Formats: sequence, C-alpha cells, structure tokens
Amino acid sequence: MKKISLVAGLALILVLPAIAIAKVTPDRGDKRAATAECKTLRGHVAATREAFLTQFRNFGACVKAHAVDEAREEQKAHHNAAWECKDERAEDRTAFAEKYGKNDNDRNAFGKCVSEKAKAKEHAADDQDQEDATDRKNAAKECWTARNTDEAAFNLKYGSESTDRENAFGKCVSQTVRENEQNEETQQPS
Repeated sequence: MKKISLVAGLALILVLPAIAIAKVTPDRGDKRAATAECKTLRGHVAATREAFLTQFRNFGACVKAHAVDEAREEQKAHHNAAWECKDERAEDRTAFAEKYGKNDNDRNAFGKCVSEKAKAKEHAADDQDQEDATDRKNAAKECWTARNTDEAAFNLKYGSESTDRENAFGKCVSQTVRENEQNEETQQPS
C-alpha cells in the first residue's frame, strides 16, 4: 500500500508541472474576443491610439497576446469551476443532481454545473478586462492632456534621458494606471 501511494505521489509530482506549463492554444472564440478587446484598447482618439502603439507594435501583436490570455482565462475558469462543482456535489449529491441535472436521470448534472460556473467566471474575467481597458484609455487621455499642457515638464518628469523621452508617454500611462489602481484600493473599505 505504501509503495502504491509513493508511486502515485511521484507520478503526480511529475505530471502537475507539465500540465501547468503546457502551451495554451487559442481557438477562434479566443481570437474573436481578443480582437474586440484590442479594438476597445486602441480606442478612437489620438491619445488612446498612441498609448496602444506604445504598448503593442501593431494590432496583430495585441490580438496574439490577448488571445493567449483569453485561452488561459477559459482554462482557469473551467479548472476552478470543476473543483467548485466537486465540492458542491460532495455536500449533497441528490440536491446537486436536482439543481443541475437536465435529463431524465440527472446524470449530466456535473457537466452542467461546470459549464454554468465556467461561463460565469469567464464573463467576470471579460468584465475585468473591459474595466482594465477603460482605465488604460482614461490614463492615456490624462497623459495626453498633461503632455500638451507643458511638454518640457512632461518629458522631464517621465523621460530622464533623451532616449527615454521617446517612451515618456508610455511610462506616463503605465504609472497613471498603477496610481489609479492604488487609489481605488485604498478608498475601498475592507
């Protein structure tokens, strides 16, 4: 019995890291969602477009990065939903089957539970992505205004050397987003 447990434990130790670092391949849905997210990030005004280009080389680079992110979010949502459904099913199997089962014998309850919870988690992640994009666009507009008000002071604050001045706008946007997030965290009651 101890040998079996030891072998199973060693196998688990070897398999989990391989699963954790497995390459995620985005599907069409992930690419579609990433395209929509990148369009939102890019925006329609010059400030947001400049901020977009400081973060990504081009639109395709944005879609590629966000498609992988969408695929990871989906994978994580399904994984976490499965664990939640297992816990819920362990509490009361009959109530679980009645709540989620949709066929005659309620044998599909676990799949329905995972699907329902995973969709909710994916929607929550998409809402968070949308909020982050809006925050970034607002920061870009703030930095655009600050730079147009006094470009010399702006470059001095965000770009220390002549080569850094080219990146001053991107640095301003990143710093503004971080500061706004910190301000929101300190204002929220715990």
